[in-house]
Amino acid sequence: MNEKSILEGLNVSRETLQRLERFEQVILKWNPKINLVSRSSLKQIWTRHIADSVQVFRCAERPDHWVDIGSGGGFPGLIVAIVAVEEAPDMKVTLVESDQRKSAFLRTAARECGARVTVVSKRIEEADPQNAGVLSARALADLSLLLEFAERHLGAGGTALFPKGESWKKEVDNARQRWQFEAEPVKSLTEPEAVILKIRGVARV
Repeated sequence: MNEKSILEGLNVSRETLQRLERFEQVILKWNPKINLVSRSSLKQIWTRHIADSVQVFRCAERPDHWVDIGSGGGFPGLIVAIVAVEEAPDMKVTLVESDQRKSAFLRTAARECGARVTVVSKRIEEADPQNAGVLSARALADLSLLLEFAERHLGAGGTALFPKGESWKKEVDNARQRWQFEAEPVKSLTEPEAVILKIRGVARV
């Protein structure tokens, strides 16, 4: 099966697909130098990383400001920005990444793919509060810590989108010991046991 065929169910235009193919070229060039994603997962980059990030974009209303924390190799934040070129051109996208080399990659990849992003090269807990309409993070931390970051960076009435693996229910239960929040699990299209948690109303217990 063609790896890119998974994008057919996500309604990606030909122009956006071309931008995503350009992104693939950039990450393949940079990855040997700074290890943006594991070498083994590069073989399934379209399912494991790109489509997985596009579906996060599909889970959200189009906010004024989308903030991705711990952006690393650009998943999902830079993919969100690439899809937004056509689908949400007025949306501001901010990527928070403390590693200077990864920040340089994010800026280069955005430029080469024609996506507009602001890269904040600071630790998440030290960056100015971002007042995000949507806050995303992928493979960054457990849910309790992510909710701490959401408390700092998510605007009033905003939504957090956190892809989680098969142990997501346990993470939700553990987080409820310290936090109040609404959590709606959206079934992942790329991994059978995984979900994207749509979280609102974050407050400390």
